[in-house]
Amino acid sequence: MPEHTLTGNIQSHPDFESKILRNRRDALVYLPPGYRRARTRRFPVLYLHDGQNVFDAATSFGGVEWNADETAQRLSREKLIEPVIIVAVANTGENRIHEYAPTRGRVDPQKRMRSKGLLRKYGCFLIEELKPFIDATYRTLPGAEFTGLGGSSLGGLATLGLGLWFPHVFTRLAVMSPSIWWDDRVLYEMVRAIPEEARPPLKIWLDTGTSEEGWEHARGLRDLLVEKGWRLFDDLQYVEDEGGAHTEAAWAHRLDAALRFLYPPPPPAITATPPPRPAKPIILRRPTFV
Repeated sequence: MPEHTLTGNIQSHPDFESKILRNRRDALVYLPPGYRRARTRRFPVLYLHDGQNVFDAATSFGGVEWNADETAQRLSREKLIEPVIIVAVANTGENRIHEYAPTRGRVDPQKRMRSKGLLRKYGCFLIEELKPFIDATYRTLPGAEFTGLGGSSLGGLATLGLGLWFPHVFTRLAVMSPSIWWDDRVLYEMVRAIPEEARPPLKIWLDTGTSEEGWEHARGLRDLLVEKGWRLFDDLQYVEDEGGAHTEAAWAHRLDAALRFLYPPPPPAITATPPPRPAKPIILRRPTFV
């Protein structure tokens, strides 16, 4: 088993109970550099699904983590992002396929087993149970404009689905290698259903690796988002990772750029300067002749 690889100020909340989902899961909270010193400062928050894979090689799938703590630590210190609190929300193993799915699609097209389609319920857990606890425990900026959500694969599917359903809570989305194949590409239909006059104010990072099966579907999703009014390189960033696979290592590689896009550093503060002193008049004195 790999050794623990936690970096920085990380707080643990094991067995966090959900009455909505009737289960428990671990949550880890990364606090950015300066959190302890700046006692009146509040910080934006990014919630990441599959929290076992986010910070720690000892708990991650295949022993490969996202290095989210190391990456955020470095980018914050180099002032390349706004310092952000990251909440790693663990999945619950066999319930993952149910909690991250927006519909009751087939788990395997060749089998009859279906997901329970509990994504909306999982979203209620995040919004009504976990987020209030995080906001009460830590110095967060609780508004939707400061709150992000991210994940990969089914977690990417869940991220965009929850962003479309709950834009009053989450507006910064890291949609990494989303499972667009789910339920005959139901994610396409969810985007098509967005009213033209009511496009949610989401800032979306969307990516895929070109070694992933069906990666071209991400291009289709990009095009649908553009049709609905998102603007590339403005509130939509789309990346095709040449040779990128459907792995934790690939998502760790792209997390740096995703954080820079979603949490850019604030513009430098403009300090008021006093008005210039009026110049003293130049007095020409004529010589006096005696």
